[in-house]
Formats: sequence, C-alpha cells, structure tokens
Amino acid sequence: MYKEYKTIREVVGPLMLVEGVEGVTYNELVEIVCKNGEVRRGKVLEIDRDKAVVQLFENAQGLQIATSKARFLGHAQQLAVSKDMLGRVFDGMGNPRDGGVPVIPDKLLDVNGEPINPAARDYPNEFIQTGVSAIDGLNTLVRGQKLPVFSMSGLPHAELAAQIARQAKVRGSDGNFAVVFAAIGITFEEAQFFIDDFKRTGAIERTVLFTNLADDPAVERIATPRIALTCAEYLAFDCDMHVLVIMTDITNYAEALREVSAARREIPGRRGYPGYLYTDLASLYERAGRIRGSKGSITQIPILTMPEDDKTHPIPDLTGYITEGQIILSRDLYKKGVNPPIDVLPSLSRLKDKGIGAGKTREDHADTMNQLFAAYARGKESKELSAILGEAALSDVDKLYAKFAEAFEARYIDQGFETDRTIEETLDIGWELLRILPKSELKRIRTEYLEKYLKESEE
Repeated sequence: MYKEYKTIREVVGPLMLVEGVEGVTYNELVEIVCKNGEVRRGKVLEIDRDKAVVQLFENAQGLQIATSKARFLGHAQQLAVSKDMLGRVFDGMGNPRDGGVPVIPDKLLDVNGEPINPAARDYPNEFIQTGVSAIDGLNTLVRGQKLPVFSMSGLPHAELAAQIARQAKVRGSDGNFAVVFAAIGITFEEAQFFIDDFKRTGAIERTVLFTNLADDPAVERIATPRIALTCAEYLAFDCDMHVLVIMTDITNYAEALREVSAARREIPGRRGYPGYLYTDLASLYERAGRIRGSKGSITQIPILTMPEDDKTHPIPDLTGYITEGQIILSRDLYKKGVNPPIDVLPSLSRLKDKGIGAGKTREDHADTMNQLFAAYARGKESKELSAILGEAALSDVDKLYAKFAEAFEARYIDQGFETDRTIEETLDIGWELLRILPKSELKRIRTEYLEKYLKESEE
C-alpha cells in the first residue's frame, strides 16, 4: 500500500525534499505525480525524522512542486527478470530499448541484491577461456573472479570488451554460458558499436545488454550496474548459468556518484569523490562469485579509464584493493599497432594459479607462464639498454632476449580483435617463442616438459 504526500518543499539538482512523511524507509521507490498526470521516479536517499530526501531518476526540469505529489511505494527499486531477457537490449533502468515487448517476469528482484554469506562462498578455481592470449596464457581469468581492465583515454577497451563478450566460454559447460553487458555513461556511437558487433557475430543470443547513454540522467548511471548485476544473479543462481558480467565504464559511474554527493552537500574525500566510494564500489564488485551447492556463478570484468592515465587515482586505486588483480592496457603498445595493447608485466590475476594446470588447461601452463614473464621482462631491459648504449654493448644472449621481446609482442600479444585462440594454441605459440632462446636459459620449466614440448614444437 503506497502513501501520498503533497508536502514537496524543495528541489535541488537531482534531489527533492519531502516533509511530514511517516514509515518511509531507505532506498524506497518514489513516484512523483505531476498535475498533468506525468509520473517521474526516484528513491529515498536519506531520512531525518519526518523529512525524506528523494533522489530523482529523471531530470527535475519543469517540475512544479506546488502542484505535484510524492507517492512512496513501500518497496525498493525492482527488476522484472526472466530467461527471455537473453538476446535483448535494455536501457539503464531495465526498460526495453530494442523495440521489443516488455519482459513477462518470472519474478521481481530488488536491484540492491542480497549479500552472499561468506561461509557459503565457493573458491574460484575453474578456467574461463577468453580467446585472448595475453589473458588466458599469462593473467588467467577464473570462474567467480572479478578481474578489472584498467584502460586510458583513447585506447580500444571497447573493442577488447566486445571481443571478450563474444569469445568467452567455460569449457565443457554445454553452452550454459551467458554474458550480461552493462554500458555505463557511453556515447550513442559506442552503444551502437556493441549492439551491432553482438548481432553481427551472433553473440547477442546469449547476451543481455543494458545501455545507459551519456545524455541519460546521472542518477540512472548509478542504478545501471546494480540492475545488470541483479539480472546476472537471476541467470546464475536461479537458472544455473555461468554468467560473465562486463561493465564499462566504471569511471562514469564514479563521476555520477560524485555529482549526486555534491548535490547532497556531503564532505568530499579524495579528489572530490565521496568518502564512501570504497564501500560503494565494493557493493558492486562483491556481487561476483560462486555459492556452494549452486551450479551457476558470476564472473566480473569491470572496465575503467584511468583519469590522466594515473594508476593512483581513487577509482583504479580502490578497485585494485577490492578485486583480484587487473589487466592494464598500454599506450606505448597501442602506438606500435599492437592489439589488444595489454601490458602483461604490470597486469596481474591473483587467482590464475587456481585455474590452470592438468585437467583445467594443460600441465605445462604454469611453467611456461613463469618463463615467458621472465624472458619478456629481461628482453625489455635488453632493448632499453640497447637504446642507451647501442646494440654493440649487448651480449649475444641479451640480443636473443631483445629479439624474443619483439617477437613476443608481435606474435603472442598482437592477435587483433577478431582472433579467437584456444588455450592450446596460446601455449603452443609460447613454446615456439621460447625456441628463440638457448635451452640453458629455460630454467623455470621442468625437464620433462622441455623434453616433451620443445621436441614437439621442433617437429
């Protein structure tokens, strides 16, 4: 049963003050009914005795508070969910954007989700194949993990996101795999790129797409990732699917959070962001994972552009604390024409050791991964030394390492955005590259693997 009040006193930006309220709760959904019958929506952001601060989802322009009334609906914002959402495109609030009919709901779910009991969580330990060598081979994604991509302005993170959404799979899952894609505060052109790409490749059939455009209200931007994650939780834990959630761009989400915080006149924290930015981001990221006894899971790849290419900026800094690693894109590699321009050395997947090895990828995966890391790091050092002192200053072995680094970037990392490699193909390319170096330098690989795989690649 809803309650109506004609005591709207003030509207400041996206915030509205309603007085004389009773029994109103935090996050409760509100409808603002105008004199002409127009209905705008919002939610309760703060309660102080008989006063409620309401956050408007739409623009407040033209809203006449003297003739409007606030209707409190008695429940939080909900999303109508169904398996029929697969293959559909929605706006940032969960309304159809593809011209199709509204979804007939299987159930209504609170978009704020329910916290997962930590004791019920299962440890992520199953390999997800993205088809991208720099991720699969060196910074492996594991089912139930949250692995963000740190990008920079102008780098092709949209293309990488579309590639992962197209290619990602849990091997042996019998097609029980879905992608929930949340586009947050992006341009119309970017949104159309994702829609067209998914339709062109057929990936749309297993994808639910939520698009919040740059000209949509900032407040909707805050709701979009929560709506996407609510859909993902339904598909994972009600329909037993392996769900990959890709969210781009988390920076736009944080900017919207800062905008609303400023309108509330809150005391700003680092760089003007609210002091609760950490806990707010955690409320999104921690909705990933596996639950004991459930076949489904949620794996997250949040994508964010680092303002001023700064890894210490609050958004990437706090994201790094909450998540299990990061994939970092490199402007230098992009200038060289390497795509996707993943900088493997500072990138990290903290759970990669749990998802590789015999029965998951291949027995030689861990050893070759360590050897490739070490060889590429030394190769880059050799190239830097050559640039300062000249090639004549390098030893014969250092020259081979420099050659390895160039070949590694050209063959292993640079695969383009259309190539889908199996993990076996990725590992085999790694062995071919290691043949550039003398066998005596391959100290991180066990002898039995050297004898088996080096011999096979020579044949």
